[in-house]
Amino acid sequence: MTHFLSIEELSKDRIWKIIDNAVSLKTERKNGGHKVKPLTGQTWAMIFTKASTRTRVSFEVGIRELGGSVMFLSSSDIQLGRGEPIKDTARVLGRMVHGAVIRTFDQQDVVDFANYSGIPTINALTDDAHPCQILADLLTIRERLGTWEGKKIAFVGDGFNNMSRSWMWAAKQLGFELCIAAPQGCLPTRQYVDRLNAANVSITTDPVEAVKNADVINTDVWLSMGQEDQSAKEALFGDYQVNSALLKHAHSSHIVLHCLPAYRGKEITEKVLEGHSDVIFQQAENRLHVQKAILAKLASYGQTFRGMFA
Repeated sequence: MTHFLSIEELSKDRIWKIIDNAVSLKTERKNGGHKVKPLTGQTWAMIFTKASTRTRVSFEVGIRELGGSVMFLSSSDIQLGRGEPIKDTARVLGRMVHGAVIRTFDQQDVVDFANYSGIPTINALTDDAHPCQILADLLTIRERLGTWEGKKIAFVGDGFNNMSRSWMWAAKQLGFELCIAAPQGCLPTRQYVDRLNAANVSITTDPVEAVKNADVINTDVWLSMGQEDQSAKEALFGDYQVNSALLKHAHSSHIVLHCLPAYRGKEITEKVLEGHSDVIFQQAENRLHVQKAILAKLASYGQTFRGMFA
């Protein structure tokens, strides 16, 4: 693994291995810290054109705890914000740093950075994919339910945002049952579903059908970052709130996940969020541990290939 760009590109074995390593790193941290620091001597750049709390903090802490140095670069700090092509930024940074964590809008920007920089590149979020979050969610499911195998996972909300897309690929790779409930106009395209080609993934406009007997109920904000002014789209989601009435249809031992930030009273009620807060904030913490597992895997590649691409 030389980059971490999407769940789609990961094999089943690779997903299992990352999560196994995350478990080990989480245990080490609780027992006093890491004796082996694979990022020692490395400097990683964090390039964010989208604001963040959990992503920024978890990556900065993770890089430092693994022995590395980190620099945070917002779009206003570098020439990307003034129109410099991503491939030029990539070729400059590739000669100076050992790896990059990118949180931005366009998935192609992350792909191009990886291709032109020659250094390990991690997708910390794009409009198409949120792979780090999905691995944190899978770790949480494993900790709470023992496994995702044989479980039904429901996603209620926007059926074609970065979270639902990433969940579809996770289901494809790992084989668990996934049902996505979204309003018309927010469903995956037929072309995307055909490319996914996963019989264990179903799509519906009925949230009750999706949640029925589900072991895990997932939701996310109705409007992704950058869509806040789309009030007409938000109006489509009135029946897609995760609330107590909807959860009556779930498995009796279900858990609720939310990748945060949450808009209480919209996609999830205050009562449900607080009732499942222990799991949801465990889920947030697990971003740190899975991202450290990813960083550790990419560390040796960063040492070897630093600055080799012109």
